[in-house]
Amino acid sequence: MSRLKDKIMVITGAGSGIGRAIALAGAREGARVVINYRKSEAKAKDAVAEIQGFSGQAIAIQADISAPAAVDRLIDRVMTEFNRIDVWVNNAGADILTGVNAKQTDERKLTELIEVDLKGTIHCCWAVTPVMQRQGSGVIINMSWDQAIHGYRGTNPQMFSAVKAGVQAFSKSLAKTVAPGIRVNVLAPGWIATAFAREVMPENYYSERVDEIPLKRFGVPDDVARAAVFLASDDSAYMTGAVLNVGGGVV
Repeated sequence: MSRLKDKIMVITGAGSGIGRAIALAGAREGARVVINYRKSEAKAKDAVAEIQGFSGQAIAIQADISAPAAVDRLIDRVMTEFNRIDVWVNNAGADILTGVNAKQTDERKLTELIEVDLKGTIHCCWAVTPVMQRQGSGVIINMSWDQAIHGYRGTNPQMFSAVKAGVQAFSKSLAKTVAPGIRVNVLAPGWIATAFAREVMPENYYSERVDEIPLKRFGVPDDVARAAVFLASDDSAYMTGAVLNVGGGVV
């Protein structure tokens, strides 16, 4: 398969979970993949090794995308290596649900989400769009949440809803600003079996969520990755400013 043949594809926060799945899927479609990571160097290098194992092309680059200067350095490094950026996926997100992060105060959690998920997405978009405009083409994919607009009960969902709805609103405005040369779309995953669902979520809570999903299962990272490849490729050439839900039918 070669829907992304020779495209330069950057995925932020791609060392594990959904980001890693998108990196692998993009590489299988022929893209040369840049795996961005903040701290998990070993996981990022492992993803690179897996891609190289099926003759794909990938490199790992460290950058904290919540810092605009670090984003600029990331883009400079990618341009030095490849001289263009065709697809940029803003997947990096603050973890407020697992490990020590789950024990932070609500104020700290909210700050992290705003700095990484919202401001990080905005800064990355602002930094990469001039590159794509000079090229005359490019695709940006931003990450939201399938229930960002409708909301969900609980303090953490309140924060996710506020931040991810902001990502959607920003993306729609950006799409109109940078068209027709650059397409900007949003992926909105639902309940996906990442670390929180596998390792932290109580069994009864998991079962209750499955009951709410029309397709009666949690998604897996590959479900989101396949949608990302669709948005990155010419299969979605007449889509911009759209939000694609990957939530098993939850609305």
